[in-house]
Amino acid sequence: MLLDTYGRIATDLRVSLTDRCNLRCTYCMPEEGLQWLGKPELLTDDEIVRLVRIAVTLLGVKDVRFTGGEPLLRPGLVGIVERCAALEPRPKLSLTTNGVGLERTAAALHAAGLNRVNVSLDTLRPEVFQALTRRKRHHDVLRGLEAARDAGLTPVKVNGVLIRGVNHDEAPELLAWALGNGYELRFIEQMPLDAQHGWQRSDMVTAQEILASLAARFALTPEPDAARGHAPAEHWLVDGGPYRVGVIASVTRPFCRACDRTRLTADGQIRNCLFAREESDLRGALRSGGSDEEIAESWKVAMWGKKAGSGLDDPSFLQPERPMSAIGG
Repeated sequence: MLLDTYGRIATDLRVSLTDRCNLRCTYCMPEEGLQWLGKPELLTDDEIVRLVRIAVTLLGVKDVRFTGGEPLLRPGLVGIVERCAALEPRPKLSLTTNGVGLERTAAALHAAGLNRVNVSLDTLRPEVFQALTRRKRHHDVLRGLEAARDAGLTPVKVNGVLIRGVNHDEAPELLAWALGNGYELRFIEQMPLDAQHGWQRSDMVTAQEILASLAARFALTPEPDAARGHAPAEHWLVDGGPYRVGVIASVTRPFCRACDRTRLTADGQIRNCLFAREESDLRGALRSGGSDEEIAESWKVAMWGKKAGSGLDDPSFLQPERPMSAIGG
């Protein structure tokens, strides 16, 4: 198993399939985009499936989430999902997406074995969406969400980031909309993972502010800590339930002590923390003929050195060189 020196066991694998994205969110990357990885640098479909198989069969991983960049841009996505769904023991499979291409792919992904999706949507206002993403694709995301729900990729979770002066006032509106459509909404504090390294704590809408805004319109009852488990989100029942809302307070209320994640980048690097500044290369081992057992051992060594926490509250904190689009969510 993937154990670290603090006794945490990683059972949740995040697999980035590409660093490319078809949006240009202001809190993620510049308008002109980034220098994308070349095809030789990317893991092939076979290499991705092999690493997932090693994680599941040799290292105790139970949950696999495909991320990006935008994973729907990966040409072989449906086939990757289908092959991973055939593994024994079968992992739970999910996908984090911006939703732009989900309308045309949701049914095929469900048929291939995908269990559910997380869709990023920060606003219900098309003009704000265009300002945030620099693209006119708001309606495509809404249709993608509906397609995911209709295809059975449930629960459909919606991830929203609030930014001061942009969409900071939309929390109650977003929650009412999510409740009306049967989606589970989770707010995420904006994190220092932008390519521009322009993140400022003062621009971030905190978990405390989000909850205060929601409480002005809804009755929120906190779920017990035991119900949270290893999940990053703290949850509240809305108006007595059964629906709930989540808040991921990565900055102000970090959950590092219960972290159960390991991350694989699109170019085959293991990251034992989202905010790590070091990576461990598995692509080299794959391509030099390493056995499954040797690769598993390298993976275990990478996780053993995981730090106690992200260090976000430490004055000496340095943002990772790679942005979120290259790391994978």
